[in-house]
Amino acid sequence: MHIAVIAYDRISPFMLSTPLAVFGEAFTASGHRIDVCAAQPRIAASAGLVIEAPCPLGAARDADVVILPGWRDHDEPVDADILAELTVASARGAIVVGLCLGAFGLAEAGLLEGRRATTHWARIDDFARRYPGVTVDPGAIFVDEGSVVTSAGIASGIDCCLHLLARLANIGEANRVARHLIVAPQRTGAQPQFFERPAIGRSADLRLAHLLDEMRADPAASPTLGELADRAGMSRRSLTRHIRARTGGSLGEWLRRLRLLNAQELLAAGTQGLDNVAARSGFADAQAMRAAFRTELGMSPRQWLARQRLD
Repeated sequence: MHIAVIAYDRISPFMLSTPLAVFGEAFTASGHRIDVCAAQPRIAASAGLVIEAPCPLGAARDADVVILPGWRDHDEPVDADILAELTVASARGAIVVGLCLGAFGLAEAGLLEGRRATTHWARIDDFARRYPGVTVDPGAIFVDEGSVVTSAGIASGIDCCLHLLARLANIGEANRVARHLIVAPQRTGAQPQFFERPAIGRSADLRLAHLLDEMRADPAASPTLGELADRAGMSRRSLTRHIRARTGGSLGEWLRRLRLLNAQELLAAGTQGLDNVAARSGFADAQAMRAAFRTELGMSPRQWLARQRLD
């Protein structure tokens, strides 16, 4: 597997580092390759940094995945040579990814016409006006259309790359990298782009973080909201408010995503029997697990597993 990350003058170091952090040492140690490609060997980055790109832009021509991490400004046209690489990559069947404002580059290259896509929430309206042929999802943190993938702003590029890693390797590897990066592994593309997320510092926030960690360790447990509120030392209403502020949804929604990830890990590891996988993941039965797969991923567990094997 060869991944090419396109760099350009005045690139954000954070955006460039996102795919490099996710597809890091473990991925390359398994025989895969990730290259940073640019039109010039030395490029200026924001914050006064200078980056030496080890590969010319043309080195992306044989990559299985080509990633454009952001862009300088949504009002500035993406360089023609970068658009050409994106077009060539798509034509030969590579997966093309636009992180944050990189979605503008994919759209300009015509790769998003008739497809769903997203970008930074602050530029969604500009994006929709400029590319009316694209079905814009203003809330998603990333959108996977198979051969083209786009993400929302800044840090959601990590979620997008973790999702892509799960496609290319497996969900277990993606979760392992997420733990290494100390980010939540259960964010799905449909999760809202932004919501109130209080800093962990107050005692209530720390108690909630501890509760969520306990539930991650035992997703099959089914404590009631009242039991959790007692353990957190707060009212049910206060706990509900804290959970929504921290996760962007209800306790039930968070638990469903958590259990879905555990089910994906078990299926990818070869665990047999949907009833068995459902029970070990915390679902009431296989039917409830199928419903969660369709709600979150738009496919059945067997369809999801077949896709992992195909990728």
